[in-house]
Amino acid sequence: MNNNVVVGLLGPTLDRGDEADRWNFWRPTVSICQHEQMLVDRFDLLYEKKFRKLAQTVTEDIRSVSPETQVCHHEINFRDAWDFDDVYSGLYDFAAEYTFDTDHEDYLIHITTGTHVAQICLFLLTESRHLPGRLLQTSPPRRKSHGPVGEYRIIDLDLSRYDKIHQRFTLEQRESQDFLKSGIATRNEAFNQMIEQIEHVAIHSHDPILLTGPTGAGKSQLARRIYDLKKIRRQVGGSFVEVNCGTLRGDTAMSTLFGHKRGAFTGAMADRKGLLAEADQGLLFLDEVGELGLDEQTMLLRAVEEKAFLPVGADREVHSDFQLICGTNRNLSADVATGRFREDLLARINLWSFDLPGLSKRREDIEPNVAYELDQLAGRIGKRVRFNKEAAERFIKFATAPDAAWSANFRDLNAAISRMATMSPAGRITVEVVDQEITRLQRAWAPRLSSDDRRLNALLQPQQIDELDLFDRVQLVQVLAICRRCKSMSEAGRQLFAASRKLRKSTNDADRLRKYLARFKLSWSDIER
Repeated sequence: MNNNVVVGLLGPTLDRGDEADRWNFWRPTVSICQHEQMLVDRFDLLYEKKFRKLAQTVTEDIRSVSPETQVCHHEINFRDAWDFDDVYSGLYDFAAEYTFDTDHEDYLIHITTGTHVAQICLFLLTESRHLPGRLLQTSPPRRKSHGPVGEYRIIDLDLSRYDKIHQRFTLEQRESQDFLKSGIATRNEAFNQMIEQIEHVAIHSHDPILLTGPTGAGKSQLARRIYDLKKIRRQVGGSFVEVNCGTLRGDTAMSTLFGHKRGAFTGAMADRKGLLAEADQGLLFLDEVGELGLDEQTMLLRAVEEKAFLPVGADREVHSDFQLICGTNRNLSADVATGRFREDLLARINLWSFDLPGLSKRREDIEPNVAYELDQLAGRIGKRVRFNKEAAERFIKFATAPDAAWSANFRDLNAAISRMATMSPAGRITVEVVDQEITRLQRAWAPRLSSDDRRLNALLQPQQIDELDLFDRVQLVQVLAICRRCKSMSEAGRQLFAASRKLRKSTNDADRLRKYLARFKLSWSDIER
């Protein structure tokens, strides 16, 4: 069995030892060694120099009640035992210099003695594992007749050992993650893992966060949810300030971000506070941060590092302590290589970087997001709109198909739901309304498709496209491309069946091509148009 080692501060009041009748009193440090069911092999006694005499008396008393206990003295001095910085530094230095042997010794950190500040510091150092042990809490006997020994309790800060606490912690963590996802039951495993990381960083760090990803991937909404989560946790007291850096141009950029003094430039008729100052004690979200000019980047770097900056035309600094979240759809590393973005600023804002995937990479999340958009719409227009069964299946099948571009991501989805709801005054979205929306989306995405894909979409009905396997689509696109280059069906057939026709005694390539096209309700005349 490992040796038991107690680490504790001498209590100048509770451990007083100069009275002749001291054995009639409960003294926490001595009583620890009086419990028959807990053998203490070594007691590391921490005390201030001015209490050296008391420490010696307590040591002698421990030896008298527990001869097998070795008492080691550690002199530790605080300028002010009620000053948090001073006490924590002193105890931290002790822990850093102490040689722990966790393979052979079990450590109990006594938190009953010392000032309340010292007790808190011991708790924090134990929780952070700088003191790799369990907490030991002692208390006086409930009745005087029970003698001066008192009671003790050992507390393990490993929360996983406490089912109820661990369950509450897990539930709270899950609720925070759901909050960041706006309550949407997302199914994409990689996205859910990323949200889990963001939740942890948002709660435990004040450093900048960089959100990357395509336009419409939800960077602004996520930044706002991070702020709301920190607000709930009372980690921010100021406002959420959002600015799209792509809208900042010329002289107004500096003024908008950092403020200005009256008369700083033509048109500066009054002082302006600036958005960085507005975000003091809150959260500043700089969307499209890659669009900032180099001068603004320089000022921003200093503001992030020093929490201070000079408004335009000012000779006195303004201080603002804000947390920064940046968003961009640019490759900032590539911009650094071309000199378009400062390398030192990127290093500063890139401590925590998360790449939000576009909607086309989260197709399994489209269905729960459709339900979310319908709920949001109901709140805006004051009535609930729903798909009928066939329309819902039709839209989800189209939306999750491999060729659904979703080029504007959630903005496309939001707009599609809004349009379909508008075209459904009775509150039920029908297949006809869905087909109209599918056609509209395909036209909007057409520039992103190849010319062959666009021709195929023009030849087939929306439902046909929706029911087309990717394998058949790729094959059909290639067949149509060859057909358009040929003057007749026979010529096209000869090219398409060039290898297999050599194995046949008699060939009718035109008929084979006609039957193939008929599978998709197409004819040669359709292709010629």
